[in-house]
Formats: sequence, C-alpha cells, structure tokens
Amino acid sequence: MASFYISAAHKSSGKTTVTLGLCRALKNRGLSVQPFKKGPDYIDPIWHAQASGQASYNLDFRLMNRPEIRSLYRRHASVADISIVEGNKGLYDGMDIEGTDSNAAMAKELNLPVILVIDTLGVTRGVAPLLLGYQAFDPTIRIAGVILNKVGGPRHEEKLRQVIARYTNIPVLGAIHKDSRLAIEERHLGLVPGNEDSAAELRIQAIAEIVASRVDLDALLRLTEESPPTSMPDSLSQKFDNPLWGNDHPPLRIAIARDRAFGFYYSEDIDTLRESGVELISLDTLNAATLPDVDGLILGGGFPESFIPELAANRSLHQHIRQAIDASLPAYAECGGLMYLSRTIRWNAQQGDMVGLIPGDAVMGDRPVGRGYASFIETAESPLVTLPGQEIPAHEFHHSRLENLPDGLTYGYEVTRGHGIDGHHDGFVYKNLLAAYCHRRGSGERGWIAPFLAKARAYAQHRNAARMAA
Repeated sequence: MASFYISAAHKSSGKTTVTLGLCRALKNRGLSVQPFKKGPDYIDPIWHAQASGQASYNLDFRLMNRPEIRSLYRRHASVADISIVEGNKGLYDGMDIEGTDSNAAMAKELNLPVILVIDTLGVTRGVAPLLLGYQAFDPTIRIAGVILNKVGGPRHEEKLRQVIARYTNIPVLGAIHKDSRLAIEERHLGLVPGNEDSAAELRIQAIAEIVASRVDLDALLRLTEESPPTSMPDSLSQKFDNPLWGNDHPPLRIAIARDRAFGFYYSEDIDTLRESGVELISLDTLNAATLPDVDGLILGGGFPESFIPELAANRSLHQHIRQAIDASLPAYAECGGLMYLSRTIRWNAQQGDMVGLIPGDAVMGDRPVGRGYASFIETAESPLVTLPGQEIPAHEFHHSRLENLPDGLTYGYEVTRGHGIDGHHDGFVYKNLLAAYCHRRGSGERGWIAPFLAKARAYAQHRNAARMAA
C-alpha cells in the first residue's frame, strides 16, 4: 500500500484540489483510497468522500489525544490500498511555537512521507531555497516529493524543474498548470460544500483528469509505498451499554439533518452512533413536512443562510420540531443548527422565519464573530454534561450572531476560549435541547454522544411505558 501526507509551504497553495484529483485518479485505477483531513474541517472531507468514495476522517491534536489519532488512522488505513492525509495551512504551521500541533508533527506521529504542493505563481529560482529550508528546518521529516502548482506554462515548468534538480534532491512528481477547470467556488467560510454543489461530480472528474495527466502517479506510489499499518483494537467507537435497555427493545431512532443546508458532521461520530446501535434517519429540512417518530434529533452545522426562503417556507416541519422538543425530545444542535432553531435568520436583504425555539434572531455579518479553536466548561444546567468542571475543547467558525436575546436564558457552557453565543456563554438549554455555536467532538470520553444517547434511551423508555399504560 501507499500512504502520504499532502502539505504545502502556506495555505491556499492548492492542497485540496490536488488531494481531490489524486483521490479520484487513483480510485479510477481501481484502488481503494482512504482520505483524512488534519484539523477541524467539515467541508474538505465532504469533497474527499465524493472524490474517493470513502468517508474522510478528521485528525486533530486539540480535539483528540495521540493514541486516539493513531487508532483512528490505523483502523481505516489498514483496510485501504492508499491513504492520503491532507494537511491544513503550511507544513510547519500550528498554534504552538514549538510545532507540537503542526502538520509536520502529524506526519511524524503517523510516520508518513510528505508531498509538498508548491504554489509557483511568480517563483522560479526561489523555489530551491524554499525547498532546502523546509528540508533543513526539521530533518526528521521525509519530504518524498513535490508537486508544482499554478505553473505559468511549459517554459516556467522547465525552469522550475531545472532549478529543483540542480539544487535539491527532491523529486518533482508533477507540474499542474493554471487551469480554470481546477477552481472550486468559495464563499464566506471557505469552499462551497460538495453536498450543495450540483456539479460536484463533473468538477471532481475534471480535476482528476488534469491531475492524472500532470502528475506521475506511478512514481508517487513507488516513493510512498510502505507496509500496511497494523490494525489496532477498536477503542474509538463507543458502544454505550445501558443496563435498562435490553435486547428486546428496538434500536434507538435518531433523526439527523442531512441535506443541502446541513451536513457538517465528523465521520467518526457517524460511525460511533451507528456502532452504538442507533438507526440514523436522514431529515431533509428543506422538503420534509414532518419530523419522523424518533428518540432524538441532531442538527449539525451547515449554511442555512444560503437557503433562507426554502427553510422558512417549510413551516410544517418547524411546528413538528417545536412540538417534539417541547415534549422533551433530546436534541443537539451546532452552529447552523442553532441558527435554524432561532426565531429568524437574516443575511443582507433576505430574512425568514425559522423554528423559533431560541428567542433570538440569527444575523449574518461580513466578518467572523467566532473563529478558531474554542473551549468551555459545562454548567450543571446542561442536559448533556460529560465531564463536570473540566475544560472541553471545541472549535467555532461563524459569521452570524444572535441578536435580541432576552436576559435570564439558561446556558450549558461557560466559554473559556472563543466567543460562543455572547462572548461568555454558549449552549442554549431548553428542556432536553442543547444548541451551541461551538462544534465539539462527539466520540471519546469528552464527547457529546454518550450523554445524548443516555437521554434518548430515557426518553424512549418513558414513551414506551406511557404507550403500554395507555
């Protein structure tokens, strides 16, 4: 098998485009390709999954400990022909000045060779000191090859290849010329998600054809070939046993919003839910008239502001969701899900009524309100308390804020880093609803899944008992 880490000298070098092209080009050869993404990113993994045909998994030093990272990676890489980890930002970038959370640190943690994608716009001879510096900065990092991106033309490519051959020992695996077909539309929070892009398949296939024609795939596989990683015992997917929930009970049914407006979920968390005996029922918030008969509701992140008219028009579903949560249905919402549960969403000249359970209005701005890693301590009022008194890591990235909130609301989180709802609090609480701007990992001992499923089981038991008594 082959495994490698896609990185760059800096962000916006074209890592995602190259990763998508490699995933599909190698898949087109009949190979099983397993993608991963470093950091708290939802959009790139959606594109990864469409390009490779396999769910993409996030690897994050802040949200996961190192044994969890290694276990998750080995669990999925061990059954694939090729594993590709796409980094974020530059190879040596991270929050820690010592680089313990950098892409280089992740490549070392997983013992992966690095393929550098270099943005060559306006660069010729200067590519040599750049590459030499990246090699010398940490000699323990194995830079197995370079893919030149945004190349100006044949003459530019030839100069770059000559310089790299003259001054370095790094193989040039490909040179991708500037091409409008490689562009993926961006919006205020990055790339448009693949689940919204109706032309996603055509875009991916076009990117794959260009990458396959400009990158020596055989050389790439030879240089990154290694023994398959040993599969580790499955310590990540939690099976939340409840002694009151016997085998004679049907599986928990959980509705999860998955449509063009909502789709930001960690693949690991979806696995954990399914492996815990949950039947996930996809909910189309744009078209479904009713909420299915379920034991819980999950409303993940997304871009509801892009679908204000459609979401506002579906008043029947709003009413069903309000009635269910009023009846204590366990519900967990993040960011876009929180906006959907608010009174209204407003973006520029568009405004529409939403579910109305949160007594505030979500208003989109031009600049981020909360951006980057966050953390919080759970309050006793949270319906999903995981580790009382301990700081929980999270992340947030939102341009919206909640306006016109009354005083005296109940919150499940005290924010210790980040913004949340008001700079001090996050996690609006109403009965068994927890709705926050912060995104957090669901799996693991600090995850929200364990307490959520406990609430769902209690809710199901109560309903079953009431039905039997009736």
